[in-house]
Amino acid sequence: MLMVAALLIGLIVAAAAAVLALRFLGASRLGAAHRERAVLLTEANHEAETIKREAGIEAREEVMRQRSDLQQEIKEQRARITSIEERALAREDEVGTRLKELERREQGLSDREKHIRELQEELKTSKDDQLAGLERIARMTLSEAKAALLERSEEQVKHELGRRVRQLEEEAQTEAKRRARNLVADALQRVAASHAAETTSSLIELPSDDMKGRIIGREGRNIRALEHLTGVDVIVDDTPQAVVLSSFDPIRREIAKMTLLKLVEDGRIHPARIEEMYYLSKAEIDDHIRHAGEQAVFEANCGEFHDEVVKLLGRLNFRTSYGQNVLKHTLEVVHLAGLMAMELQANVKTAKRAAVLHDVGKALTHEVESSHAAISTQYARRYAESPGVIHAVEAHHYDVQPQTVEAVLLIAADAASGARPGARGDSLENYIKRLSALEDLATKREGVEKAYALQAGREIRVIVKPTEIDDDQAALLSHEIARDIEAELEYPGQIKVTVIRESRSVEFAK
Repeated sequence: MLMVAALLIGLIVAAAAAVLALRFLGASRLGAAHRERAVLLTEANHEAETIKREAGIEAREEVMRQRSDLQQEIKEQRARITSIEERALAREDEVGTRLKELERREQGLSDREKHIRELQEELKTSKDDQLAGLERIARMTLSEAKAALLERSEEQVKHELGRRVRQLEEEAQTEAKRRARNLVADALQRVAASHAAETTSSLIELPSDDMKGRIIGREGRNIRALEHLTGVDVIVDDTPQAVVLSSFDPIRREIAKMTLLKLVEDGRIHPARIEEMYYLSKAEIDDHIRHAGEQAVFEANCGEFHDEVVKLLGRLNFRTSYGQNVLKHTLEVVHLAGLMAMELQANVKTAKRAAVLHDVGKALTHEVESSHAAISTQYARRYAESPGVIHAVEAHHYDVQPQTVEAVLLIAADAASGARPGARGDSLENYIKRLSALEDLATKREGVEKAYALQAGREIRVIVKPTEIDDDQAALLSHEIARDIEAELEYPGQIKVTVIRESRSVEFAK
């Protein structure tokens, strides 16, 4: 027990001694820290004072430099201002001098204007007096004299104009007929082409009438399959040993014809066989179209064309216009345009290439909504033809006015190929309408007694009243009727207008 108590007492004493030692050590360290802090503060204050003094010196030096620069700049500005003021004063003196000069000139002009007005008044009074004297002498007012003079002048000019027009037309027609006759006759003489008749149906001959039932098939399945594939109407009627294929598209009709001929020759007719023969015939037609296009390019002999243009040319072999095969017509126009361009020393290649392309749009007129001339022009631009070729193609139906010799030659060649006798067929109704329109257009003119359309509408003879129309007026009348025909009617080639007055006649071709 005593040992425990002694041990406790020893521990307490040791703890107290340790606490006292720690307090003494901490007090000594705290004093050292305070002293060090005081030293650091003193040094920092000293350095701050040094920096402030240095900064103040530099700032004063910078301010002095800026003040010196500012004073120098102010001096320069003052010098410039002084110079400007001197120039302004000099300009002001110059302006004042000029202003005085202008005032002096203005006064002189004012005096001259006043004098001129006085002279004008005197001149007007003199003219009025002279006019009044002339009216008294002539016993006619000014308006009456003007009307009489104009009437007499108009009558003289009208007769002189009619006489001159008739004389020039006679000379021009004589020379133009001679040269055109030689040129076109030579071109036509050197061109030969065959022509096909326009039709929308094809007749297929059969070995027997029993073949009609096989073409129709059970419940009509064969004929429906054939019409569905080809897009052609198959007409099976009472015609012995024959069926009719009808379609507006000649290529479809040709494919259907070849398909049906193959089926009749083979004897096996059912939907699967029809489909097989159809695709076989279609491939053959495509080859035939390409071959026809390549042959046309070879015959044209004016350079290479794009494959798409070659295909369109081949398709023209199955296209007709008024009974005329369009591909044959195209080649005929190519040869005519080339020969005439050679005779006139124009660009033969441009004329031929324009002739090749001028009707390619007809191969697409049932697929594209536009005129064939616009479609042809579009293809010529697409495949980078020359501007001369594009213009000639665009102008060959006067969609734009022709501006080049080649364009005019293409129009002439196209008209010569289409308007020559036997080239095209036309219905009786259209024929009668065209002739009636020509006669009606001529008879509505004043002084016309009768009008007759001759030579299938290529000539119109107009009989006038001799008491109302003289020779000079007949020449003008023929020109006016030709101009009306050009503006109001559509016609191929030229129409000769002949005005007959008693035993004399005046011709004008349009």
